[in-house]
Amino acid sequence: MTDQIILNADVRERTGSNKARVIRNIDGMVPAIVYGDEKETINIKLKLNELTKASENELFYTQVLLIKTGDNEEKVVLKELQKDPAKGKFLHADFQRVSRKTKLKVVIPVNFLNEEDCIGIREDGGVVAKAIREIEIMCLAGNIPESIDVDIENLHLGESIRLTEIDLPEGSEVPGLTDETDQMVVSVNAPKAVEEDPVLEEELEDGEVAEGEESSEETSGDDSASEDSEESKEDNSEES
Repeated sequence: MTDQIILNADVRERTGSNKARVIRNIDGMVPAIVYGDEKETINIKLKLNELTKASENELFYTQVLLIKTGDNEEKVVLKELQKDPAKGKFLHADFQRVSRKTKLKVVIPVNFLNEEDCIGIREDGGVVAKAIREIEIMCLAGNIPESIDVDIENLHLGESIRLTEIDLPEGSEVPGLTDETDQMVVSVNAPKAVEEDPVLEEELEDGEVAEGEESSEETSGDDSASEDSEESKEDNSEES
């Protein structure tokens, strides 16, 4: 497991849209709230540069975070992060408290293992088709995986792996997964054949003649020469 992401926060006493604008525009911070776990909701503000840096880590959206306000520490997960649609600037953040036994619904990226050693690719010349690159699972807050590993080394041409065939971390499940809602995750397929376009006569270069054909001009010229030769023979016969 990678190092936990830590956010330093200050408690904000007053709330409201006007105060939020002051926090964002003058203080250079982002208003936020921490709620849940049967405790009182607290209003906080986070440093914009610190929140921006944390948001660049994909684990920020899936892992348990640690928010420090003075001597107080809160284990939370991000529930909502509002942005200005025009400027992309953070406007507000919502965090939910968790304990190790809290069950959460999180979206986890899929990590495909041994793709280069896949039998269907190495021996049969197939290509991998990745239908799903992230999976929503329900798991304990203390056991959120960084990724879901799918080993495709022994996958042959024409074979696939479905959601129901994936090994999830202990205590984790895909919500609502049944045989009817099952989905393809990855498969090894035959490469598509590339068809060459036929060469059309009009695509031939000027003056170029397709093999096995004679130029109509040359044929016409030969016919004229033959007729002239016959007329010449008749004239010579009359004179003699």
